[in-house]
Amino acid sequence: MAANYTEEQVEVMVAWYTAEPTRETVEIIAKEMNKSTKSVIGKLSREGVYQKAEYLSKTGQRPVTKKQMVNQIAQNLVGDSTRLMGLEKAPKADLKYLLDLVSEEEDFE
Repeated sequence: MAANYTEEQVEVMVAWYTAEPTRETVEIIAKEMNKSTKSVIGKLSREGVYQKAEYLSKTGQRPVTKKQMVNQIAQNLVGDSTRLMGLEKAPKADLKYLLDLVSEEEDFE
């Protein structure tokens, strides 16, 4: 099987990326080495240095899943989250409202 990258290319790529681990760096490496961005990301991942960009919501916060919200509601009410799993089908805004309510409830005790 032919290697896509020489050892020297890998060393340069890893050094370049670890100095500035951004998507822009990956694109520059890909252009300079005449490789696809996906190929560079794959190689950096196999080398154990690639850092996936963290997704943030429109408000700039980490997104919270409905399942996480239901688990937090159950925890705040000292209940069994498996008995509340039907709540995952509720709109996220409603779950957020309920979570805020039960979190406030906890503050009064």
